[in-house]
Amino acid sequence: MQLQENMSAVVTGGASGLGLATVEKLLAKGVQVVIADLNDKGQEVADQLGSKAHFVKADVCEPVQMKAVIEKAVSLAPLRALVHCAGYGAPIRVVEKDGEPGNLEKFEAIIRVNVIGTFNSLRLAAAAMAKNEPLDGERGACVLTASVAAYEGQIGQIPYSSAKAGIVGMTLVAARDLAQRQIRVNTIAPGLFDTPLLSKLPEHVKSALGASVPHPARLGFPSEYASLAVQMLENAMLNGETIRLDGAIRMTPR
Repeated sequence: MQLQENMSAVVTGGASGLGLATVEKLLAKGVQVVIADLNDKGQEVADQLGSKAHFVKADVCEPVQMKAVIEKAVSLAPLRALVHCAGYGAPIRVVEKDGEPGNLEKFEAIIRVNVIGTFNSLRLAAAAMAKNEPLDGERGACVLTASVAAYEGQIGQIPYSSAKAGIVGMTLVAARDLAQRQIRVNTIAPGLFDTPLLSKLPEHVKSALGASVPHPARLGFPSEYASLAVQMLENAMLNGETIRLDGAIRMTPR
């Protein structure tokens, strides 16, 4: 499915980081892009990107808010692409250093945003795509975002790792489910990327993290994530796959 004008796309978490880089790649293809984000700067970002970028403030876990995102995209052009980047993590241990059990509320919140938010975005986008006329033999394509933490979660990452493993787990099932509707689903599992989350770290810490990547020995660029996302959207034989984008890193326990 060649991305082009007369199509719309939704990018969750599109106001910064991996999502913003993806928005820029899609706009370069001529696609109308709806940015779904809770970031208050989302409208400012959309204004800077031009007339084909549109912002709808939305929590990916909220059905009504995400339905408004999808409706906005469909009003612009047939919705052909979803790239779901929204998510977050926070440190929790099974038993904390003070001997107290890990925080269940925080665990549940992280699972909700990453797993429930992913499924909510996917189900609503796919239902809209299913109404499209086929183009090049397909009605749409979706890209989800996991993490290498799904495979090698570090100590303290138990909610984030569990959530991202859930996204890996839903990828093939969703692809099989949606095959009858000619909609593809793939997932990217990024390693260490230079995103706003890491920008808060001291430079020497960021350099050390980059040096831990076998090759290239640096943090990933958001544009590299975006390039793979676009390839997943356009390559019809990529389906039901989770691809690690990590420079061959395998995370250590700490």
